[in-house]
Amino acid sequence: MTPQDRTPQSRYAGDVLAAGWQQKAKPVSTELAVVGGLVLEDASTGFVGAVTRLENGIVVLEDRRGKLRSFPLGAGFLHEGRPVTLVRPPRAAATAAPRRTASGSVAGPAERAKVALPSRIYVEGRHDAELVEQIWGEDLRHVGVVVEYLGGIDDLPAIVAEFAPEQGRRLGVLVDHLVPGSKETRIAEQVARGRGGAYVRVLGHPYVDIWQAVKPERVGLKAWPQIPRDVEWKAGICDVLRLPHRDQADIAAAWKMILGRVRSWSDLERPLLATVEQLIDFVTQDHLDDHEA
Repeated sequence: MTPQDRTPQSRYAGDVLAAGWQQKAKPVSTELAVVGGLVLEDASTGFVGAVTRLENGIVVLEDRRGKLRSFPLGAGFLHEGRPVTLVRPPRAAATAAPRRTASGSVAGPAERAKVALPSRIYVEGRHDAELVEQIWGEDLRHVGVVVEYLGGIDDLPAIVAEFAPEQGRRLGVLVDHLVPGSKETRIAEQVARGRGGAYVRVLGHPYVDIWQAVKPERVGLKAWPQIPRDVEWKAGICDVLRLPHRDQADIAAAWKMILGRVRSWSDLERPLLATVEQLIDFVTQDHLDDHEA
């Protein structure tokens, strides 16, 4: 039919009530294999990020600010503006995925050492600091954040006063179990009310000891046992694991064994993962533009 042959009636020559007419204008979702680094948008929330890992039917996306979100594999995503249904990659493609750090982030190419940012993260407890280094050390070096060892939270007010936090010079602190009304919580609140407190964030993990942040299955337990109050916690755990605990050297050796079972983020409990990632977000937020440049 030529343009001259068209009439107002010819526009409606077809059956407008025929089945499927509603779907004709809708874009069709196509299958897309998940590979590391693929940039996707979750259609329901608008979250945009690159694929960092695929595990047990869950795909994890990381946005430009380093925030991680998990989504079930399947439909509901956009790739370059087109709807897609995510499927598992072929085995060969899976082996070609980019290398990931222990925290699950996509590892970039080798870089020259960065100048450290003015912002810092302090971690209370030597074992806590060693665990943070093992899982997040590569990520922290990538963004130029130095982790300092905090011997005890009693030292925190003096450290904050000397550090003099301000815009662009933030201080994140990871401390042991923070219980409402405890001495530790009062110190954290004191710091928050003090000079530069808006640029200090003190967060605690919910565990009696950082050992509990390791999934118990990694050391052959179904759950971390309850230790009587009159027994030192680490000594009680060593007893359950049938490890010597006569002195501090034995305790250090037990921790070395536990730490050796931790290979990646998947060996840790989610509350610790979320807490450390919050601290990293907090201390780097003033430097995002510099980092991206």
